[in-house]
Amino acid sequence: MFSSNSEIRYTLIVAAAGVGKRMGLSYPKQFLEYKGKPLFINVLETGEKSELITDIVIVTGKELINEVKAACEKFEIKKVKFIAEGGKERQDSIYNALKFCDENSFIAVQDGVRPFFKESYLEDAFNELKSNEDIDGVVIGVPVKDTIKIVDERGIVVSTPVRSTLVAAQTPQVFRGKILIDAYKKAEKEKFLGTDDSSLVEKYGGKIKISAGDYGNIKITTIEDISFLKQEGEIK
Repeated sequence: MFSSNSEIRYTLIVAAAGVGKRMGLSYPKQFLEYKGKPLFINVLETGEKSELITDIVIVTGKELINEVKAACEKFEIKKVKFIAEGGKERQDSIYNALKFCDENSFIAVQDGVRPFFKESYLEDAFNELKSNEDIDGVVIGVPVKDTIKIVDERGIVVSTPVRSTLVAAQTPQVFRGKILIDAYKKAEKEKFLGTDDSSLVEKYGGKIKISAGDYGNIKITTIEDISFLKQEGEIK
């Protein structure tokens, strides 16, 4: 059981193994520059500044490890404990990163291409997990604005869920270390592929709470997202 802040390790995993295909880039999307820095460096700087984060594990493509290491040195990211090799799927990549994490810790998983990551997300999740032993994880998310339709393989609407019960999940997603690591081990054994980290914990009985995020905490995934970055600041 966790007894005090000083005894709790709080590890930040940053997923930076994307390839940028959907954006039509000739280089991995995490290296898209925003305000003169690769997107993932903007994320890492938030973890570096946080008084809660004790160490960082980055996961990226095998061929990019040296480049990521060089970028961390250039921008003085000092909390990096290890740079893990990415896998075929995002889930494989995070599983590789978890091998360098302590079970007796809190583990935050963050997309490397969400450059508007805030320290407050980490703080809110930390405080929630510390004060509420009944939950296993905290997911940052926002209420869905649009009406959502569930359709079949022909595109025919099957149902319309009540919008007030729907949340768009973001990152960071923060968990008790043992719960997250065990969920990934079970998923690996059963060949279960989830949609995000929380979905694995949920599958194996974990209780997850939603914490308020921000509509601006977007994941840079498509070419349209670049225009959003242009509104916020200079990109290259």
